[in-house]
Amino acid sequence: MIRTMIRTIEWKDGAVVMLDQRLLPTAEEYRVYRDYRGVARAIKDMVIRGAPAIGVAAALGIALGMQKSRGDSGKAFARICATMAATRPTAVNLFWAIDRMGRAFAQLEHLPVAEMRRGLLEEALAIRTEDIAANRELGRFGEALIPQGACVMTHCNAGALATAGYGTALGVIRAAHEAGKDITVIANETRPFLQGARLTAWELKQERIPTTLITDSMAGHFMQAGKVSCIVVGADRIAANGDVANKIGTYTLAVLAKRHKIPFFVAAPVSTVDLACPRGDEIPIESRSPLEVTHIGGRQMAPRGITIANPAFDVTPHDLIAAIITDRGIARAPYTRSLQGLAAQKAV
Repeated sequence: MIRTMIRTIEWKDGAVVMLDQRLLPTAEEYRVYRDYRGVARAIKDMVIRGAPAIGVAAALGIALGMQKSRGDSGKAFARICATMAATRPTAVNLFWAIDRMGRAFAQLEHLPVAEMRRGLLEEALAIRTEDIAANRELGRFGEALIPQGACVMTHCNAGALATAGYGTALGVIRAAHEAGKDITVIANETRPFLQGARLTAWELKQERIPTTLITDSMAGHFMQAGKVSCIVVGADRIAANGDVANKIGTYTLAVLAKRHKIPFFVAAPVSTVDLACPRGDEIPIESRSPLEVTHIGGRQMAPRGITIANPAFDVTPHDLIAAIITDRGIARAPYTRSLQGLAAQKAV
């Protein structure tokens, strides 16, 4: 039986409940947040991660904060949104969700407080429900690009854990598996936070999809050996011209794929497309703690005092991307035109 719904984030008994992804795969524990500031810290500290999941968390965090707000609702809403916006700069779904909650608040703020709070919670829950539906649609479109018997390489974690459910890149893989295609997966470990080793490998093992885990530095070897049919990754922000920000190391894979004539696909909902950002070099790149590089499992692996760089993302130019798979269809070059067309469509 295919397990397609890992409970990444939920609203339960007046609180936001998240699976603590920092503890996987050795422990499956859920954190309960009854204050919006706790939700913001969870986003920043990677309790929850992945662009769509971050957007859902921000929306539920805003709804949670407004359930307990006192005094001027407008000021409270602005304060809560500012707290969420300050968590992680690269994932555009965070800002998309804040903007959507802002539009909902503008329509609700004149209502009695109880109705306003109920309306904001309904909007946040709708964002969560729509994300799962969008991922399933995305998987349906993307599955057609995966050949029978393919070996699919993926990087980082763009699965159910990175979304409200089902996943983007792993949604494509899941859909191909559910369609009966005899596929296998190569999952890159994804240093330094090991999302591939800890999360993607765990998800695919849950689904009983045959998976081989490799270190990031092995990817070129497997491509050169002819063992990779295609590459599917997620995205944290897609610029209007099709440049894609994703987990650090994605650009390297795209260059290698081009050299070896392997199709390189990006899978993300239309909410990850930032038409206001013309090119990838305008996407803010988050830098994270040096401890993620110097330590593994709390153990120091590098000499004390060494200079550390830890950019969390890189940008893959659009000319290295064979197609961008979305919940409204597949975009191909020229991406400026195709992405704008998909964004203009109504959601399925």
